[in-house]
Amino acid sequence: MSAFSEVALEKKLSELSNSQQSVQTLSLWLIHHRKHSKTIVTVWIQELKKAKVSRKLTFLYLANDVIQNSKRKGPEFTKDFAPVIVDAFKHVASASDEGSKKHLERVFSIWQERAVYENDLLDQLKEVLQGGKKPKKRPYEEIKVKEDDYPCPSSPADSPQTVEIIKALQELENAASGDAAVRKRISSLPLEVQDASLLDRITDKESGERLSRMVDDACLLLADYNGRLAAEIDDRKQLTRTLTDFLRTQKEILTEKEQKLEEYKQKLAKVSQVRKELRSQIGNLPDLSLLPNVTGGPLRLPSSGDFYTTD
Repeated sequence: MSAFSEVALEKKLSELSNSQQSVQTLSLWLIHHRKHSKTIVTVWIQELKKAKVSRKLTFLYLANDVIQNSKRKGPEFTKDFAPVIVDAFKHVASASDEGSKKHLERVFSIWQERAVYENDLLDQLKEVLQGGKKPKKRPYEEIKVKEDDYPCPSSPADSPQTVEIIKALQELENAASGDAAVRKRISSLPLEVQDASLLDRITDKESGERLSRMVDDACLLLADYNGRLAAEIDDRKQLTRTLTDFLRTQKEILTEKEQKLEEYKQKLAKVSQVRKELRSQIGNLPDLSLLPNVTGGPLRLPSSGDFYTTD
């Protein structure tokens, strides 16, 4: 890898794009030069603030990749990013639209879930994402739940949760774990890039440089695939939480519908009993139209024309 300098770092940051490969390539370079972590973080925050709005979020993606993938080699980056990361979040949040803020919240949720930082710092980041305001507790009297605030979907397929689950399942069809082509490339890596004991076979500078390029390519391939697998794991965890919430909601709805069904069964039984008793009573009543009148003919019931008044 190329030698480290502030000028080289500034150039690489200026060329950073939003692609996963670009982020992970620069991340590997930074981790390789982790002894310069303080300088790297200083230049990173400076370039972040100078970057175009469309590129600011990419700088945070880079920080996320460096912080998480450098932990195995040492705490330098986690420690050195800590004093500036809240300021960075504020800067990016203030310059972002709603769509970008959701990605910012995603980075925060990953850090929170993996306990990347202490709770105090995570609380500060959460406050930034909430617009710098801590949620106020409302008095009980102000909390009034209206049925109209939570409309019941016409069918389970109409609910936002269902749409989200279907979308997540469709995205997982193309997840990293199912990428047979990349797995084949990884399994085909030569032994020289996997076994340090084989370095003794290097006999000249040309073969050493050739192997160095092969190792760099292998690092990029594996880092990219590991990043995709980590993202897939996060997606599957999120899907698991969504499914858990969905099942709980469906159980509550099921209980409610069962209660309603029982209630209407009881109503049906009562109405059926009334109908049965009414038919029984009607059957025991005499038919007035068949009663004889004083002349011996059938009784004629009065019609509306029989009622009149005289002056």
